[in-house]
Amino acid sequence: MKDPIRLVLVFTISMAIFISVTNGCSGNESILRVKDGKKISFDQMIREIRDKKIILIGEHHNDPQHHKFQLRIIRALYEHGIPISVGLEMFRANNQKELDRWVSGNVPLKKFLPLYYHNWNFPWPLYEDILLFCRDKRIPLIGLNVPPEVPSKVAERGFSSLTKEELAQLPPNITCNVDQKYMESIRRAYEFHDTGEKFVNFCEAQLTWDNAMALHTLKYLRRYPQYTFVILTGTTHAWKSAIPEQIKRLSSGYSVSVILPEASDESQRKKITPDEADYLVLNVSGA
Repeated sequence: MKDPIRLVLVFTISMAIFISVTNGCSGNESILRVKDGKKISFDQMIREIRDKKIILIGEHHNDPQHHKFQLRIIRALYEHGIPISVGLEMFRANNQKELDRWVSGNVPLKKFLPLYYHNWNFPWPLYEDILLFCRDKRIPLIGLNVPPEVPSKVAERGFSSLTKEELAQLPPNITCNVDQKYMESIRRAYEFHDTGEKFVNFCEAQLTWDNAMALHTLKYLRRYPQYTFVILTGTTHAWKSAIPEQIKRLSSGYSVSVILPEASDESQRKKITPDEADYLVLNVSGA
């Protein structure tokens, strides 16, 4: 008779391997294709988005699983041989030279971290794997954001309060015409029901961000048309009524796809329409 302890060990190791492999697989339940409500595999989604020129992947900034999924998409596109650049809400456009030096491998991590925290308040480990992967593969990283004090002032006092000096910190041709549809999308996203003047200012601040990131995206693609542009940004900026709408307003020549993380509850998930997103990532913690 075989040693029972050895049998237990073999069984335990085998089960550990099985669990590890199955957890790494992407089942058909992981992605909801919004236009027809069908659940598709991760690989199917990649096949469908690989020909898009602009791909927005929304995130909750403090959720590490969202960033893991973003990296999974970036890695899949890269491994399919698609030339990609990654646009970042997390970095301001006026820090592009420093980002370029990071991607080229000319800046050690200890010198890059102060730049990261100068641009973004969320902990480095949340974005570390993405930024290291892009550096290792020489994938261009593009800063899309604007100085934070500008949208903060807009949120408090409205877009019209900006001085010429403050407007000069934004891309040219920024507009801030908040329509009712945009206000409704922002109100629903934040569960904010105040329709007073300050909420309008808040919408103008969001639209200032959306405009600026759209303009920086188009500026880059006009200079480097060979790239597919992957944008990492908060979910509210990724919605089709946000950055994609501003891209469409400024230029109709780019195909866009939007991928959002799952809403916090099923009732919210059912409200997502093709006017807001193309794919909804279900059970993202298992992705």
